[in-house]
Amino acid sequence: MSLIIGIDLGTTFSATALVRDGQPQIIPHGRERIMPSVVSISPEKTVLVGTPARNQYVLYPERTARSIKRKMGQAEKVSLGEFSYSPPEISALILRELKRSAEARLGEPVDRAVITVPAYFSDAARQATRQAGEIAGFKVERIINEPTAAALAYGLDRAGENHQLLAVYDLGGGTFDVSIIELDNGVVEVRSSHGNTELGGDDFDQRLVDYLADRFMGEHGLDPRSDRKALARLLRAAEQAKITLSSQPFARVREEYLMSKGQRPLHLDVEISRSEFEELIAGLLEGTLRSLDTALADAGIEVGDLERILFVGGSTRIPLVWQMVNDYTGLAPETAINPDEAVALGAAVQAAIIAGEPLEAILVDVTPHSLGIEVAEIEYGQIRPDRYNIIIQRNTTIPTTCSEVYSALYPDQKSIKIKIYQGEQPKASRNTLLGDFLFEDLKPEKGGQPPRVTVEFSFDIDGILHVRAVDRGSGKEARSTVMATHTRLAASEIESARNQLAELEAGGWEDEDEEAGEYEDEDPTLWEDEDEDEDESEEVAVVPPVNGGPPLAPPARLETLGVLAKARRMLGQEGMGEAGDLKEIVGRLEGAIKRGDTDESARLTMELLDLLYDLEENE
Repeated sequence: MSLIIGIDLGTTFSATALVRDGQPQIIPHGRERIMPSVVSISPEKTVLVGTPARNQYVLYPERTARSIKRKMGQAEKVSLGEFSYSPPEISALILRELKRSAEARLGEPVDRAVITVPAYFSDAARQATRQAGEIAGFKVERIINEPTAAALAYGLDRAGENHQLLAVYDLGGGTFDVSIIELDNGVVEVRSSHGNTELGGDDFDQRLVDYLADRFMGEHGLDPRSDRKALARLLRAAEQAKITLSSQPFARVREEYLMSKGQRPLHLDVEISRSEFEELIAGLLEGTLRSLDTALADAGIEVGDLERILFVGGSTRIPLVWQMVNDYTGLAPETAINPDEAVALGAAVQAAIIAGEPLEAILVDVTPHSLGIEVAEIEYGQIRPDRYNIIIQRNTTIPTTCSEVYSALYPDQKSIKIKIYQGEQPKASRNTLLGDFLFEDLKPEKGGQPPRVTVEFSFDIDGILHVRAVDRGSGKEARSTVMATHTRLAASEIESARNQLAELEAGGWEDEDEEAGEYEDEDPTLWEDEDEDEDESEEVAVVPPVNGGPPLAPPARLETLGVLAKARRMLGQEGMGEAGDLKEIVGRLEGAIKRGDTDESARLTMELLDLLYDLEENE
């Protein structure tokens, strides 16, 4: 069997690790233990990855990709000079460099990997990460969450200890996660996770960049953010100032010839104190404590129940982060393992477990987001579409399988469009659409009741959702593996992307397609366009049975009095937002009822229903 390595594909730095003699070890990348997650193409059309690419960023920002992890799962292209590539392809170049480096260090092929992702990554971003690994030439054995990996690294040397509850606080370059984890005699069980995929060191750097740019503008009247090269220099200076302020009370930023006015060069020379920097980022850090509160609540425990706080990610080196978490929890955060390396080391532990090595560790993870489908509900005799019915609740232990029974709206309905979402919002369209498919040729239940369909979700250990639908009338079955449409690549497309990147690295530019990475869906007949057939309600909406009984019949008339009663109850609540609009519609509807104007009553009832629905969504 070939080796399986662990990879932390980070926003700002990436690392690889391997378990040797029962202990995880970092695989150095040349003289570095971790490698900058930066890709660039030089003016000579040479591909640069890591430190050389990071160094070139200041000179050629337009030819360089940084923080690509934040774009994973998005359907946008990334420009490197005159060429453009998808986020998975850029990430594949980083992974391929790590692969080559590991093979050179270990002296043998490395074709299998466990790759980490933020716990709060979307399904689309997870799929994009897996595809990046496959394009780079890996067989991706597992995608695991970063805080979970860090807990594995910390828990391995405590496998024989008794029960512990701990929080992994993971603040990296581009993302933040917090997980509540239970360690019990070698079993690492994730109780809950929460986070923010748009919060990290990059955001702290940006606050510093804005501060420095404003100071420069105040002195010279020019904004360095309007010049690409000046902005790149400013960003590099901000990153260095942030690092300096982690160990020093002051940092001086000097950038000569940052811009020019006519023939006169303009310089930046600013001193910033740690307290000023902390004031800039304090609001962002408070958001991490709110995520901690949510994770604790989801786990059903209080902050006082925690026994340890583990720090992961380079941004935890900021003194204010340590102080805020310490003050909030009453626990001194632990950094026994290098925060930059803990995730890679934990990924190596998971890789060793998959490879069958005799480690006293077992991983039990959870799903970070709720998963469900769009349904319609009947309220006051009216069909209310775009409701979200959760089948798998967030923070459910995985792997897991859950199912629910749904009904069609009408006895003669022949098809249902099942739209699968990920998220927590009660309105379906406000969540992330993972995919949809049309389930056709339905048969009514006995007694002429509308068809009923069992929808089963199976969420596996790789974070992949498998959907199964069964028509209870006919026994017909449909299955699908849910992935975001724009990131779903066939094996042939992954192989094509792999070959294109190999040509890119070899300098085969003449045949390079500037639109490389623009892939069509492998099965366009299965995945319908999100907005397609939007007017065909019988193909979109399904209604959950009421208390297990038969579904409600289509409404014969508007239940105006019931709607009015609900509106009046809501008006009686304290702190009602938009009360003026609600009062106005209620008054008009009452007037229409008194006049006996049925058409106006029907119109105003629908308008009132819409307003009540919006008010409930915003509570």
